[in-house]
Amino acid sequence: MFFITNRFPKQSIRTRAGRNFSFDLDNNAASNSVFFCHRNNDGDYTEIGSIKLLEEIKNSKYRQLCLYIHGFSNLPEDAFAGATEFQKLCDKAKKNEVLVIPMIWPCDNDLGIVKDYWDDQKAADQSAYSFSRVLEKFINWRNSDKYNPADDPCLKRINVVAHSMGNRVLRGTLSAWNKYDLSRGVPMIFRNTFLVAADVVNETLEEGDTGELICYASRNVVVYHASDDLALRASKASNLKNKVASRRLGHTGPENPDRTPKNVYSVDCDDVNTLYDTPKGHSYFRSGKQKGSPGEVFNHIFSCIRSGRVFPEDEFRRSTIIKDS
Repeated sequence: MFFITNRFPKQSIRTRAGRNFSFDLDNNAASNSVFFCHRNNDGDYTEIGSIKLLEEIKNSKYRQLCLYIHGFSNLPEDAFAGATEFQKLCDKAKKNEVLVIPMIWPCDNDLGIVKDYWDDQKAADQSAYSFSRVLEKFINWRNSDKYNPADDPCLKRINVVAHSMGNRVLRGTLSAWNKYDLSRGVPMIFRNTFLVAADVVNETLEEGDTGELICYASRNVVVYHASDDLALRASKASNLKNKVASRRLGHTGPENPDRTPKNVYSVDCDDVNTLYDTPKGHSYFRSGKQKGSPGEVFNHIFSCIRSGRVFPEDEFRRSTIIKDS
């Protein structure tokens, strides 16, 4: 599995293709450097560099990509476990359709959920600058006559799954990219962006708010939410303790859908989230009631990826409720 990370390695931060790469788990600072790597096995990683990774992706049999941005309190192998599960479900649904690329950002290794939460929130914000460099590297590579000449362009479609606090990473990444590297706003580079159990305020996608750029960078933005998500309840309590009072996007969906761009869709997962992820009801977008078998949320995500449309039967529909079959 290929992956991209801004976690500090135990080795030098200087990129050297082919070297062994190992995470410094006691360092949760966000590195300004980004590392393009391959996971060979549990705890066994090789740095390959950005050009090699992009070339491998371009030449792969997979038709589409899915960037997988994990949530808070996930160490690398935790994130890889979730991404691997998602990859297996995609392969089971349709061979060679979706290649999953995890984006590993530096969650904390401390004990205690509240301390982890605030440390991870800072790391998520700081990771925005690192991952904006990834987008800029990709655009430069895609527009290069050397690597993508007119007779051999890269035709892979790009999707994003952002889970929990990974939504904060995504939001900040687009904001930093727009501020420091772009002159006319973000390009629409994502086919679908799936915001699952999003640990950001529920007004964030509204026009003029901090997550507005997610909508402009994506053909479709699909918000999956569940009001009884226990992990987000803990998040809300942590925010209230620090005098931040706002409902989370992953609890309610968009606060006012009429204030969001027309490509934002809302999916109520109340009926399945705790059924698929007992008791927290937070990681309900991969397997269903049985590990390794797709749940209805995954089926909805995969249908969107394949078709590029959220509700192909009704172009004006913007919301639905998912029930277990």
